[in-house]
Formats: sequence, C-alpha cells, structure tokens
Amino acid sequence: MNSISRRTFVAGTGAFLGASILPYRARAADFTLRLGNDVPESHPIHKRLAEAAELVASDSGGRLAIQVFPNSQLGSSTDMFSQVRSGALDMMTVGSPLGSVVELAGITDIAFAFSRLEQAWEAGNGELGNHVRKIVSEKAGIVMFDKVWDFGGLHQITTSTKPIVEPGDLSGMKLRVPVTPIINSTFRALGSSPTAINYVEVYSALQTGVVDGQATSLALIETGRFYEVQKYLSMTGHSWSVAMLVASSNAWSQLPADLQEIVTARFNEAALKECDDILALNDQLRQSLADKGLTVNEVDQEPFRQALRDAGYYAEWKEKFGDEAWTLLEAHSDL
Repeated sequence: MNSISRRTFVAGTGAFLGASILPYRARAADFTLRLGNDVPESHPIHKRLAEAAELVASDSGGRLAIQVFPNSQLGSSTDMFSQVRSGALDMMTVGSPLGSVVELAGITDIAFAFSRLEQAWEAGNGELGNHVRKIVSEKAGIVMFDKVWDFGGLHQITTSTKPIVEPGDLSGMKLRVPVTPIINSTFRALGSSPTAINYVEVYSALQTGVVDGQATSLALIETGRFYEVQKYLSMTGHSWSVAMLVASSNAWSQLPADLQEIVTARFNEAALKECDDILALNDQLRQSLADKGLTVNEVDQEPFRQALRDAGYYAEWKEKFGDEAWTLLEAHSDL
C-alpha cells in the first residue's frame, strides 16, 4: 500500500493521538501525510510544524491533510528515519540519524565552526547546506527540504568541578556527550574522556559523579534540570546539530506539483520562524539558568580551535568530508 492514502477524512473524527487537528473537515482530503518528530509538543519545532500543517490545509483548500506526531509517538528518531527511507512514514524532522547513513550530514557538528547561531543557519541554508542536501538525498534516497531547523542552538558545557575557560580545563574531565562520532572525537582531541550516555540517564550520571559534566544545548540543560546537579555553565558554543525536514521519496512523488509547492513554501517558511524562536529562547534560558544557580562564563573559542588544529582534528575531518565540502564550511564559518 502506498504511504499516501486517498481516503476519506471524515468530518468530526479525531486524528491519531497527538496529531495536529486540521481545520478542514468539510471535504475529504485527497491526500493524507503523517509527519513525525522526537521533540515534545512544547518545543518550537513541533509548534511550527503543526502551524505549517494547518496552513497547508488552508492553502490546498483541504486537499492535503498533514498529521503531526510529536514526542517520538511514531518511534525513535532512528526508527522514524528508517521508516521514511522505506516509505512507511511520509515525513519527519531528523538530526543525527542522517549522519549515521551519510557521514557528510554531520559536517555542521565540527567543533567551534560557528560563534553565532545566525552564522550556522546561513551555512545550513546556503551553499554548504545545498551541497550536503544534494549528496545526502541521493545516497539516502529521501527528499530534503531547503531550510534548516534547530533543535536548541549551539551546544554549551556544564560542569560540577570547575568552569571551562581554556582547553586545558578539559584535560582528564569525564564528560557526557551525545552519541555523535564528531563530538566524541572533539573532546578526545581536547584531552577529556567523553562518554556517550542516553539523555534520560544523564541527570543520574551527573548526580552520582559517573561524569563530571555534559555538553548539550541550553534547552536540554533546562529540560533535564541539570542545574540541580551542576555548578558551572561555560558558553563554549562548541557545536551545532542541525535538524532537517525530510520526506519519503515515494510519498513525495505521489503529490501533484502544486501541492509540492505549497508544502515546500509553508514548511520552509516555518523553519525560518522556528530558528528565530530558538534564538529568543536561548536568550531567556541563559538568564533563567543563571537565576537557578549556575555560574555562567563566556569562552574565547580561538584557543580551542588552535588546540584542535595542533591535535590534527580538523585535518582528519577534512579528509573524511572532502575538499569541496570543507571549503564551503570554511567559507561560512570561523575555521
């Protein structure tokens, strides 16, 4: 059975649990798409996806209904990505699973490439992003939308023992990191002992001293209540993990061209708004985390870049990603 169904969207009936409720019930939708994500309903990604889905319904005159499922209701990010590739799921927002299939997708995780979020978005929406999307879509067999989404901004470091001010402060430190090869290699090159721990287990690991600190976005620091078991927040901005909206090639090919145009326009517009949401949220969270007891310090990124150059980190990843991609990264970053 095709992943897009030409089925009656009965007036007044409820969509699946957690799906966005679309306003067009007066006529049957010609096409219905399911869109999954792994963020809570309160996250800007989900809010903007749901908003875009309603606008698509309006713009299409009710011909296309997009049901948005938050909070991993359709499976983990890895599971959903597998479903999109096989055609079992129509659309999703995806991060690290892209890099597990095509390594180049993780190039924006390169350490200390960006000092500002706007800079990262420009790279992701510009020539670098276009280059990555072309290669990844071909190798993974998916459709990738043009604009980047943001899971939570640049990643920062919290610690229980001391603030991170210079590269030597990371020497020997036990640090929890996301399950991402590039980020793992970043902290190994800086002399720390990175440990990949599932997010739901991080609080306990920090509380019991299994690790001294962790590295993630301000939003996840707040959500995880890490401020209760950490003392310092060092604004390293050491990496940025992109989120991309992708679609099943099979599902996308079944949409008429005019509906493809509507979906593309509305979701690209939503991506730009979501990034602005994240920028505003980060400004609020920095103050909120300080109010909750974390000592916040700014970090000069250049000494860290130099330490990574000396360790051969950038040379290693340049060889893996290739000269063309690396040249585009350098053109849009501080490297």
